[in-house]
Amino acid sequence: MARKVDIVVISDVHLGTYGCQAKELLHYLKSVQPKQLIINGDFIDIWQFKKSYFPKSHLKIIKKIIDFSNKGTEVTYIIGNHDEFLRRFSNTSFGNIALVNKKFLELGNKKAWFFHGDVFDASVQHSKWIAKLGGWGYDLLIRLNVLSNWILVQLGKEKYSFSKKIKNNVKKAVRFIGDFEKTASELAIENNFDYVICGHIHQPQIREIETKNGRCTYLNSGDWIENLTALEYHNSEWTLFTYDKKMFEENKDFELDPYEQQTIEMLIKDVINF
Repeated sequence: MARKVDIVVISDVHLGTYGCQAKELLHYLKSVQPKQLIINGDFIDIWQFKKSYFPKSHLKIIKKIIDFSNKGTEVTYIIGNHDEFLRRFSNTSFGNIALVNKKFLELGNKKAWFFHGDVFDASVQHSKWIAKLGGWGYDLLIRLNVLSNWILVQLGKEKYSFSKKIKNNVKKAVRFIGDFEKTASELAIENNFDYVICGHIHQPQIREIETKNGRCTYLNSGDWIENLTALEYHNSEWTLFTYDKKMFEENKDFELDPYEQQTIEMLIKDVINF
């Protein structure tokens, strides 16, 4: 039975890339029944998109979200930097699906502000070629990580994340994440919001932040490449969901089909020729 949840927030799915953990996300989406689903940016990755790579599992995610909307779930798609081509359609609705740049909600007597967060990233706002270059480097790292994890799984070992290790140990990366959280929270406090909910930096978090002007709760839904996390709001409380394969052990979707075998082969060629 699917769990009933008031709000589910996911972000940084990056459909159309090798790093996207679409099967795991589909398992999670099948396990919940939200009144509202908020997709907080970078759902489809146009920066790294290839016509030759859009697996069936990625299409199933889109179908599941359409199914949610057809069954009464209010779906809000907040546009991020990797799917910025959709900005021309912002403030447009298709049935129960709305495309927006940001979203405001009243949750009881508290105010919530949802936005992707790329507005705080100077490289995205002023030098897109630098941001895209960084995106290509990150994509190469993820491709290498996908390959190494595939090998580790075949050997019966635990998966390992290169980029998480880098983020947690490189001082500049740690400082950037801290600055991002602080800036988002200060802006929310100035505008009298109790909650500020972002994506973009792939760093799941629920954290109380206090300044001389007040306090708010900063939340980040993480991503579905490395962290496999989502935010859930139910019974007036926020929780951070982290995917655990053991919760979905009986699901046979993890078996490699011939298409996925071909994908691994394509991935090896792409990494060699990157």
